[in-house]
Amino acid sequence: MNDEFKGKSGKVKVMYVREEEGGSKPNPRTGKGGRPAARQEDNRRSAPRSNRNNDESDRARAPRSGDDSGRSRAPRSSDDAGRGRRTDRNDRSERSSRPERNDRDDRGFSDSPWRTVSRPPVAAADSPADDAADAKPVIDSEQIRRQRQEETRVYGENACQALFLSRPESIVRAWFVQSVTPRFRETLRWLAANRKAYHVVEEAELAKASGTEHHGGVCFIIKKRSGMAVLEWLKKAERKDCVLALEDVSNPHNLGGIMRSCAHFGVKGLLVNDASQLESGAAVRTAEGGAEHVQAINGEDFAASLDAFRKAGYTIVTTSSHEGTPLARAELPAKMVLVLGQEREGLSDSTFRQGELNLSIGGTGNVESLNVSVATGILLAEWWRQNA
Repeated sequence: MNDEFKGKSGKVKVMYVREEEGGSKPNPRTGKGGRPAARQEDNRRSAPRSNRNNDESDRARAPRSGDDSGRSRAPRSSDDAGRGRRTDRNDRSERSSRPERNDRDDRGFSDSPWRTVSRPPVAAADSPADDAADAKPVIDSEQIRRQRQEETRVYGENACQALFLSRPESIVRAWFVQSVTPRFRETLRWLAANRKAYHVVEEAELAKASGTEHHGGVCFIIKKRSGMAVLEWLKKAERKDCVLALEDVSNPHNLGGIMRSCAHFGVKGLLVNDASQLESGAAVRTAEGGAEHVQAINGEDFAASLDAFRKAGYTIVTTSSHEGTPLARAELPAKMVLVLGQEREGLSDSTFRQGELNLSIGGTGNVESLNVSVATGILLAEWWRQNA
């Protein structure tokens, strides 16, 4: 057998030669022993060889020109052997340096729905590193961070149906369980036509992709919407316009309930400190499609934003649990900004002082206050009754 490697494939070329009778003799090319004589005898008895095979066998036994008939071929020089080893090592290094595709992440079945962005570490050309230390992909954390800032998860059947009808172009990727696919037939057709990735998966895999067990059988990765500037909103404001302003309200379930009430009572603008909070999966899921009917308005400088609305002719209306005009006796203006704060602290003193009308919701007094999303629904229902 010839031990010499041929090319980059690393395969070993094997050559069997016919021996003389009476036992095995060294191969004239390699100097190594041949097959046992008994096995050769069996081969000779098994079937007659063709003339062509006999000629090839004769040529294989014949020594090369310039060599003695009994002398084996000289071994390769040390330089040739070194080049062979380097070629083999470089070939394996080249194959190991190719970036590996994480199939599980690409299908969205890992713990994170975002695709793993990886790059192989670059090693020096003459590095003596051992072949066993094949480099593993390195996660590009900066790319993942930017991707998560630009995208978010949305889940829940009603939320995803409303999102598809409102802004299908924002969908990046989608997951479905088999049972909901008949109700998303148009969505699946649109995703396929527009080359958007989607996957039909099991419940457990969808829970990993969405990050929750309350996914409703469907999950989208979408591009986030950016909030609108106050001045831009004022340019297109209608004659009757109620804008809801939330100071430090961040619970996603409360935000979802508030957006649902806004959509029901025709309130289109929502002034918040951070517009991205309205795009969280839990908030959109709780809104049950209402998030698509509400526009976030950037209010990073909350006091300055309220002042801009006041100058544009809006009435600033604040709320309190213990003081103010009872809602049942209040006359709500057609153009107003209704300001609510978090349940524990309520509105800050500076924001409360900006109010031109302060409202309270009457009740038994058995509890300190209402949940902020419940209070919002009651207040907006009265505004809708008076100004619809």
